[in-house]
Amino acid sequence: MNTHYRDTRKIDPTRGATLGDGSPNDQDRVEIGPTQLAFNEWAAAGLTLPNLPAMRAWRHQRLVDAVNTRGYGGILMFDPLNIRYATDSTNMQLWNTHNPFRACLVCADGYMVIWDYKNAMFLSKFNPLVSEQRKGADLFYFGRGDKIDPAADSFATEVADLIREHSGGNTRLAVDKIMLHGLRALEAQGFKVEDGEELTEKARSIKCADEILAMRCASHSCEAACYAMEDAARAGVPKGNMSEDDIWAVLHAENIRRGGEWIETRLLSSGPRTNPWFQECGGRIVQNNEIVAFDTDLVGAYGICIDISRTWWVSNEKPRADMIEAMQIGVEHIQYNMDMLKPGVSIEELSRNTHVLPEKYQKQKYGCLMHGVGLCDEWPLVAYPDRMVPGSFDYVLEPGMTLCVEALISPEGGDFSIKLEDQVLITEDGYENLTKYPHDPALMGR
Repeated sequence: MNTHYRDTRKIDPTRGATLGDGSPNDQDRVEIGPTQLAFNEWAAAGLTLPNLPAMRAWRHQRLVDAVNTRGYGGILMFDPLNIRYATDSTNMQLWNTHNPFRACLVCADGYMVIWDYKNAMFLSKFNPLVSEQRKGADLFYFGRGDKIDPAADSFATEVADLIREHSGGNTRLAVDKIMLHGLRALEAQGFKVEDGEELTEKARSIKCADEILAMRCASHSCEAACYAMEDAARAGVPKGNMSEDDIWAVLHAENIRRGGEWIETRLLSSGPRTNPWFQECGGRIVQNNEIVAFDTDLVGAYGICIDISRTWWVSNEKPRADMIEAMQIGVEHIQYNMDMLKPGVSIEELSRNTHVLPEKYQKQKYGCLMHGVGLCDEWPLVAYPDRMVPGSFDYVLEPGMTLCVEALISPEGGDFSIKLEDQVLITEDGYENLTKYPHDPALMGR
């Protein structure tokens, strides 16, 4: 059988010009996307792929509607996650978080302009919703030195011209994050700068059907990576030469193998390093008969964050009774709080009616009960009652929201912690737990 070059360049040679999600079936495509491994696993699992053009159109309309509802002339975004939401394009996402060289403006009439890195404007051309690609939004000292002000003035002038043309000169401009010189330059152009984070967080909080399909796919890939990590830990730890970093590296590798993008933290620890929680992984050699706990914080396929936590007992022996007790309480905590989830329930109601942990776990409980999730950890935050600030989150849950339900069972002065977290979709009449990864049977006392 003849092999043609056109076929070797395809991600999935069994398909034609496009994949099932509407993206090009081309190894040379610009947009970041899932790999053949991910597509094959999703097909075997019977998952439906998202329609990416439809998802992009939904997100764009959410931003346009949010701009007009608030009476703004536009939303100017520098946060790489907001730019991903608006354009579905990426460019050195982590570098961009501390060297903000990208910006995206969505005007009241829907006209969308992205400022990208030097000669990389082509990176968003796959999305026809992006009207223009430009350069010149880098307003940080490393890139501009002592001549930031002229660059900021030039950029702000471009924004003002676009707002005049596409928003009727409405000077109320929402901005999410901006360097100081950029803010001053916009204000010098006569803009009244409004809170862009409030707009983008709420726009992103409701997921459309295709975003939910993308999240299901990303969740399946994340859990496949977790299974590989667990297998590696259970095989390697008893040999006495496997570090926390060795275990965590498996998750990174398996995420990338499936077209995932990065992991936001290094939250894996073992044995006594699990208490107190939030020690990130390092070179410690994990011992047999120890707990391994982790929080994925994983930005996976389609740029979707899958934020789940599990705790394993790595041993052929049984864990201690206090560990089993803590694990069972953690599972109960998550399930009880999850069972409160439905459309119309207020965020403050969730806080006030939470499952109450025993006193010995109160001081070191997790920082929140729940939080939103999408492209990363997102609005809203559901606080424990003793940390709730009345009026901060005076809203109700809506269908299409996705939340992570948390539990940290950590005895003060103890030598272990139990970290658990599930990712949940708010449905029309309740909730669906998207997380399928099982709890460790030994720690559950089975």
